[in-house]
Amino acid sequence: MVLGASPNPRRASYMAVERLVGNGYPVRAIGIRKGRINGVDIELDRPAINEVHTLSLYIREKNMTDWRVYALGLKPDRIIFNPGTENQHFEAEARMAGIEVDYACTLVMLSTNSY
Repeated sequence: MVLGASPNPRRASYMAVERLVGNGYPVRAIGIRKGRINGVDIELDRPAINEVHTLSLYIREKNMTDWRVYALGLKPDRIIFNPGTENQHFEAEARMAGIEVDYACTLVMLSTNSY
């Protein structure tokens, strides 16, 4: 799942959805602007999603307040804090909930086969 997906092809979240799909991963894209990325619709609501393995985060700390409860409620196995999304408070909450936390770049992880 990509949280903070953007319909702008220059954004890292857009490229992450493209590359995840291209690598055969099932992807849900959640954002605040409608769009479509490589066949995946960007969902604007906060849909209930079961069995989220990895949540790749593309929301800066100052904008994360409204998304924090939703993200934790998905109970992902792992959250990847991409560059620019560093958030010590949210990280601590995730760790307390038993969620693995990585400060990494999804795009780099995909390109090095370490995703």
